[in-house]
Amino acid sequence: MTRNGPLALIFHTLVVLFMLAPLVIVCLVAFTPENTLSLPTRGFSLRWFQAVFHHPDFVQSFWNSLWLALLSATLAVALAVPAALAITRWEFRGRGFLNTLFLSPLIIPHLVLGVAMLRLFALVGATGSFGWLVAAHIVIVTPYVMRLLIAAITGFDRSVEQAAYSLGASEATVFRRVTLPMILPGVTGGWLIAFINSFDELTMSIFITSPSTVTLPVRMYMYATESIDPMMAAVSAIIVGITAVAVLLLDRVYGLDRILVGQH
Repeated sequence: MTRNGPLALIFHTLVVLFMLAPLVIVCLVAFTPENTLSLPTRGFSLRWFQAVFHHPDFVQSFWNSLWLALLSATLAVALAVPAALAITRWEFRGRGFLNTLFLSPLIIPHLVLGVAMLRLFALVGATGSFGWLVAAHIVIVTPYVMRLLIAAITGFDRSVEQAAYSLGASEATVFRRVTLPMILPGVTGGWLIAFINSFDELTMSIFITSPSTVTLPVRMYMYATESIDPMMAAVSAIIVGITAVAVLLLDRVYGLDRILVGQH
């Protein structure tokens, strides 16, 4: 096995530091006792974290984003699994068009999608509806799930399914006991990526949220246009912390290698 030389290790270390530096600085700024964005020089303070939890708009926006991401990712997986199975396993008229349709939101700017969704919702009278907001997020996160599922299903050994059929298992049993466990890394990884993208979505959400359905990224953007104080850094630090804890728990319970690489 070829080992990395000193120059490669130094280069990798610099790349990691370059990627982590903005997150570390934002998290440090969140602990400042000052009224402006600055690194803490006179000790650390939790005043801005307390301000976040006592700010009802941020708390409500957090729950809006959490429920939105959970519903969008789950429904996107429910839609993508049968679609990916159909696209990869059967030949039918319109197969290429269907594949392109599912993946097209990847190449369409979210600004364009936001304006289009705003016009559509205005025409059908659905402006401000949380359900339609979920539908819009499903459109933009489903392609990420599809890409992982298509890759997982393409490398799937169908002889295992054929063996189950030969032993008298029904199609539902084969899917539940054989197919789904085999493609579970793609399903789980797709759900996780869809959840993150939905939770962080800003550009499209600005156009289609209402005062009662404002998401956390939109709330942060609105607050940043009105005020510049360390509360924004505190909110960002909380999001970074929640994401880190979720990834660690997922790694402990299931294993990131099984999700992202497909190892068993």
